[in-house]
Amino acid sequence: METEITTLLFGSFLLLLVIGAPITVALGVSSMVSFIVLGDNPIKFVQIAFTSVGSFPLMALPAFILAGALMEAAGISKRLINVAESFAGPFTGGISAATVMACLFFGAISGSGPATTAAVGMLMIPAMIHRGYDRGYASAVTASSGGLGIVIPPSIPMVIFGIAALGMVPPPEAVAEHGTFQSVSISKLFIAGFVPAFLIASSLLLMNFLLARNRGYSGNAEGWSMNLITTQIYKGFWSLMAPLVILGGIYTGFFTPTEAAIVAIAYTLIVGAVIYRELTWKSLFQSLEATTWLTGRVLLILFTATVFGRLLVENQIPAMIAAAMLDLTSNLYVIWALIIFFLLFVGMFMETLATILILVPVMLPVAYSVGIDPIHFGVVMVCALGIGFQTPPLGENLFIASGISNISIEEISLRALPFAAINTVAIFIIAYVPELSLWLPRLLGY
Repeated sequence: METEITTLLFGSFLLLLVIGAPITVALGVSSMVSFIVLGDNPIKFVQIAFTSVGSFPLMALPAFILAGALMEAAGISKRLINVAESFAGPFTGGISAATVMACLFFGAISGSGPATTAAVGMLMIPAMIHRGYDRGYASAVTASSGGLGIVIPPSIPMVIFGIAALGMVPPPEAVAEHGTFQSVSISKLFIAGFVPAFLIASSLLLMNFLLARNRGYSGNAEGWSMNLITTQIYKGFWSLMAPLVILGGIYTGFFTPTEAAIVAIAYTLIVGAVIYRELTWKSLFQSLEATTWLTGRVLLILFTATVFGRLLVENQIPAMIAAAMLDLTSNLYVIWALIIFFLLFVGMFMETLATILILVPVMLPVAYSVGIDPIHFGVVMVCALGIGFQTPPLGENLFIASGISNISIEEISLRALPFAAINTVAIFIIAYVPELSLWLPRLLGY
């Protein structure tokens, strides 16, 4: 019976995707059809769906989305970008390196790849083109760096991973063989993602330096201006404090990620309305509208993907996949390679949050079986799926960068390939060296 349900579930899901149905519809219809075939009461579908959005950690999702939208409206993101650009100076590929750093700064506020690409790209892509950069290259480095938005904490996909993995426990045989596993929490995921985010940012900066030197993209002739750097830091002081307040509160345990999101909103409202005085009623309502639209879209995916995942678990599909992979090989490094390449492939075609919700019930048991820590696995999963933002056909960052620079997605995709390649190398390093993800949570007593 499990084989028939598996075929029906995945077959109907893929068929609906092929004919162009939205992923929410594909997940919902395939799940409902399977429920009917199994003879379950359809009301169970609704009960599971509503339970999926009733968790306290999920409150962080709309709050972080709103915080990111408000910070752009309040002028905080603009000042962060100005600080990053002031450090570029005579550095080879300096302004594109500043783009990478600006994405890192803004990602530490928004938690979203597309939001980071849009906020930074609107300012930096025209600036790079004005300095003589090729339009395709300027767009590619921005789209590639925008993926940092979901790796550097706070990260919306990490919130979703934490929710998806919350009720999952390691099998007794895995505990007997590998010892006790850490429990999954969003705070741990945030802290664990900090060092990997800087490793990926460093890989992007390295590739940018090599490509910029090859293309002759030099910095300004005046050198570094301490006066300019000091001025921009002074003007952007309250903007620079935003990620410190958010992340500092989480890392010290002063407040939870959900509480941190509320603090971020309050901080932004005060800075935008009282200090910078750029936050208007019109921009406030536009931020609320954008938050409502994006949160509704995410919750619809969460509704249907949770039911889909429950069907997978109840029909022992994750256990069968884990057994198949372990029959193929028991080498941890080979299994990591299979997982990463699979995530890279899936990330090209599926939306990140839906992918996490669908695959966590399938792949986390595999991770447990070979002794992979669930926090480490979550970080690698989010990092790998982050590359999907810069790879066609679904890459959302490509569409945003294309709209800003007014060139084809195909041209941007070609220029983005070296960045995707070095990001992949960085992800393998993160996977093969668990301490990169786990030492900071241990240091902070998590």
